[in-house]
Amino acid sequence: MGTERYTPQSFEDLDPDTRPSFGQALVPVLGLVAFLGVGSALLKLDPHIPLVWSIALVGLLGRYVWGYTWQDLYDGIERSLSMGLQAVLILFVIYGVVATWVSAGTIPTLMYYGLDLLSPQIFLPVTAILVGITTFAIGSSWTAVGTLGVAFIGIGSGLGVPAPMTAGAILTGAYAGDKQSPLSDTTNLAAAVTNTDLYDHIRAMRDGTLVAFGLSVVGFTILGLGFSGAIPAGQITEIQTALTGSYDITFLAFLPLAVTFGLAAAGYPALTVLLAGAFAGAFTSMLVQGTSFVTSWQVFMSGTAPETGSQLVNGLLASGGVSGSAWTIAIVIAALTLGGLLEQTGVLAVLANRLERGVESTGSLVAATGASAILTNALTAQQYMSIVVPGMTLRNTYEEFGLDSSDLSQAIESAGTPTGALFPWHAGGAYMSGVLGVATLSYAPYYFFGYLSPLVLFAFVLAGIGFSGNSASASNNAAANVADD
Repeated sequence: MGTERYTPQSFEDLDPDTRPSFGQALVPVLGLVAFLGVGSALLKLDPHIPLVWSIALVGLLGRYVWGYTWQDLYDGIERSLSMGLQAVLILFVIYGVVATWVSAGTIPTLMYYGLDLLSPQIFLPVTAILVGITTFAIGSSWTAVGTLGVAFIGIGSGLGVPAPMTAGAILTGAYAGDKQSPLSDTTNLAAAVTNTDLYDHIRAMRDGTLVAFGLSVVGFTILGLGFSGAIPAGQITEIQTALTGSYDITFLAFLPLAVTFGLAAAGYPALTVLLAGAFAGAFTSMLVQGTSFVTSWQVFMSGTAPETGSQLVNGLLASGGVSGSAWTIAIVIAALTLGGLLEQTGVLAVLANRLERGVESTGSLVAATGASAILTNALTAQQYMSIVVPGMTLRNTYEEFGLDSSDLSQAIESAGTPTGALFPWHAGGAYMSGVLGVATLSYAPYYFFGYLSPLVLFAFVLAGIGFSGNSASASNNAAANVADD
């Protein structure tokens, strides 16, 4: 990605002649909120349209109010798209991977055995734990959700568990495991942009992650207690019969799973791992299911439309392939374009500067950092920017307050990485919704870790737990900063 080499504009970098005032910087933010409210909530338009309106608004403000040239604006868009390119490529590939894994029998076999081993009462907490362990081992929440997560959606449907609840458990495990994995790109990025040792960063996040994840598992356990007797009579038998009638259910079908997770655990990049998973899926489809070479790759491109004799199974295993990624990729590109304009025109720098000026204590500094990460997520639609922008903007402030760099790194990742999946227009939210087949706003109430991670961060600050600074030194530093001003 090279995001650790990206330096966002600071308030001081901006030309005073083209720098927005704080009031002007709020206009695009309020515009985005209004456009999404009217366009998506009221008019029921796809979120692409409100994003296009927001792009037009920021572009016109940048050109005719703040005096940027069209080339300046295009440069900002180009940088943002460059940062998000890996996410876009992963979106292309993962849709094809899911299709080849269905065709290979990998996902049908996982569903078959999962229905035998799991019960509705334990399904949600076990899902969160298993996905968390897997993500920790391979270091990629997107890979875990796009492969193992898709299978759990099918298993949950067979057990009578609502898909939004299953999606919430999957995402809880994926992001909790991702935060603690030394192989995770966001974990490494947060350490890099704050000049923190990787393992110091992971240790700093450990207690907060364990508390947030533990509370999430408790929540899923409570939800699971309400599923006693929820499975319709004969439904599991119907699903398993449909699966065995259309696929060769065998442990050989797990070959793509072994290849993908083995390469991920060995430290290969996510895109390389997923491409290998697609090839393994196509090969297994030919070897195990008897699919022709041409058909196995047509599935990669066009998806699957199985005819198993069960409408429920047909719906669970239908996939769009690479062609089916267009809707999701379009929204990600639109959101990245808007984020690039907001960064280039200085809107993000002005907002960050105003946030920083309101800092008077350790608690308010960490709270401002978390709020900045969440706001950057909402405005730029990518978790990398939610780490890079506050991480680089606030480094000097943390030093002035006598805080360790790991305090900054844990604050930006605890609030930035997990919350992106809560926004429908965010790259993470669009991806998770697309591959799991569950709308972002539907799974959001059950994605407990997305809320608890930043809330535990703020609670730790209030309780004075897990941070190197103390209130006295913070107050003294704050006073000194005011005096210097």
